[in-house]
Amino acid sequence: MLVRVRSRDGNFRFELQPTSDISELVAKIIETAVDADPATLAISNQPRGNETLVSTLKGRDLQSLGIRHGELIFVSYTQQPTPSTSQEPPQEKAAVSVTGSSSAARPWEHVKEDAVDEYWRSRDGKIPRSRDSNFCKHGANAMCDYCMPLEPYDRKYHQDNNIKHLSYHAYLRQLTPKTSSTAAAALPPLTEPDYRVKVPCPTGGHLNWPAGICTACQPSAITLQSQSFRMVDHLEIASVDIIDRFLKAWRSTGLQRFGWLIGRYEPYDKVPMGVKAVVEAIHEPPQEGELDGLSLGLPWEDEPRIRALAASASTPLTIVGYVFTDLDPTPEDRTKNIYKRHPGSFFLSSLEVLFAAHLQAQHRAPSRSSPSGAFASRLVTAVLTATEDGAVDVAAYQVSEQAVGMLQADMIEASVDPGIVRVKEESRGEDGGAARYVPDVFFRYRNEYGIEVKKSAKPAFPVEYLLVNVTHGFPQQPSPLFRSHEHAIENRPGLEDQSIERVLRALSERGAPDVQDSRHDGDAPRRLALARWLSDWHLVAFLGTSGLFSEADIQVLVRVASAPDLEDPTVLDALLATESWQTLTTFARESAPAPERPAQPAPDAPPSHMLDDDIPPELFDDFAAAATAAGGALSNVRVCPHCTFENSHGGSDCEVCGLPL
Repeated sequence: MLVRVRSRDGNFRFELQPTSDISELVAKIIETAVDADPATLAISNQPRGNETLVSTLKGRDLQSLGIRHGELIFVSYTQQPTPSTSQEPPQEKAAVSVTGSSSAARPWEHVKEDAVDEYWRSRDGKIPRSRDSNFCKHGANAMCDYCMPLEPYDRKYHQDNNIKHLSYHAYLRQLTPKTSSTAAAALPPLTEPDYRVKVPCPTGGHLNWPAGICTACQPSAITLQSQSFRMVDHLEIASVDIIDRFLKAWRSTGLQRFGWLIGRYEPYDKVPMGVKAVVEAIHEPPQEGELDGLSLGLPWEDEPRIRALAASASTPLTIVGYVFTDLDPTPEDRTKNIYKRHPGSFFLSSLEVLFAAHLQAQHRAPSRSSPSGAFASRLVTAVLTATEDGAVDVAAYQVSEQAVGMLQADMIEASVDPGIVRVKEESRGEDGGAARYVPDVFFRYRNEYGIEVKKSAKPAFPVEYLLVNVTHGFPQQPSPLFRSHEHAIENRPGLEDQSIERVLRALSERGAPDVQDSRHDGDAPRRLALARWLSDWHLVAFLGTSGLFSEADIQVLVRVASAPDLEDPTVLDALLATESWQTLTTFARESAPAPERPAQPAPDAPPSHMLDDDIPPELFDDFAAAATAAGGALSNVRVCPHCTFENSHGGSDCEVCGLPL
């Protein structure tokens, strides 16, 4: 078959067999290249991006890589700084570069994806359709164009069902060529946008930026457009109580709050191959709330512990996003809030978009379809804000990959107007700062005549070009993992204080020290009440910092607290057998208040007047006289207000310090 190759040296055609090894193609490319470094030789099916080093394609033939007759392959490489002195022919050097790099690994092949990604990769994701009574003329077991399943990226289906964005896996199906899965794995279809200058330059013909720049190392012009896909299609809050408890701090103080969303990702059947984030708890980090904002410390020091704790739940959890409040009561009616975020103003401010882009860049989603092994992010931004009628509602968003790429390239910044994003000016570091290259940035919009116009985004552009909408809602039949909401929430000083004394008192009230395993304890209601009380995320997170639970035992506790069936008689057995639980219940038993003495004597005790008869009357008279004498003596004592000496004389000055009494 004929394979076409395009490189910096020109266009070439090579005659190869479909079963030929990739090293044969590499050898022919090396013959036509000038001072090419075989270790940097990469091929791609696109002019720019999606490059794959040939050293990672060891032992693969052309057919398995999806290379067919007439295929055009784009080749890139780095020239060697000095001419090669080796006397070996190019064919042998190419063979060494391909077959000798046994340690080279393709990172995307070793990525551990989320469970929801594994779920959708094992299914075709096609949209089923029933038999059309008007157009289908075939039998029940046949199929035609009117009833055959649709692809998950079908445009008409999304328009008819008012679905604005493709799901992540539907977008993958749209990009993946209709070839074997082996070819798709060899050349991942996703590429993350990178708007930074390539250092060093691939050509190696000039000094690095900012001393030099060319078309090979500078980024291309950017045209802002709405992202066609989204990583998360729906945000589901497992229970209304989760939001109510989070809002309690704002209702009590009027200060804004921030919290991390603890949950998991599941398939979402309302969107073809959709993904939804299910929120099971909100963990609040240390923060300082204000009336119109808040201060938050990043990086979050407690994040590794919280992630490990969430991953140990019966259903593994993770951080799926974050939520913050933006509520301001109206002066006329304090029960209603000002309607701030609407199409006439903004949905997310430019500062909030940059904050979301920063967090999404730190929380990349693992993906086998990206050359780097990660692509985009599933971190959701949720805002508790006012609706048009003054009530409180949830709004969920993500920012586009263009926003993340532009932030990483230090191209954009927030502006005073919350609905506008500023584009920074280019700098070569003359003032001592970092060098910054800003390519041309454009955005499209429809003018007053309905004509689509392309306009420069410098110096500013609307923030809506960087937003991705995410739907939200609550389940009709809630079944949260954590059933209790009694324990105080962390990092609310003065409003809700967490203490081990409160936990010990609650354990004592519920009879936890007397609870035994299911084989020896027949009090099922008491065991169920204790299990429900323990099913509290904030309680489990607090006990992890108390020092009473070991790392292994706290994992047992979180598995018990998130058990799907708390009515199971054996649900507490694993926890009761741990040493940490025994220590906790021992402290609860020792700190329990002593039982009150009865107000009346026991029935078999003698009356008090019978005990008085055994005491001689003259002894009572001596006690009364001594008490009277002591009271009279104490009444003549005066304490000096200066030195606190007790003066028993009748003078007006202190006997010790001499100051007036």
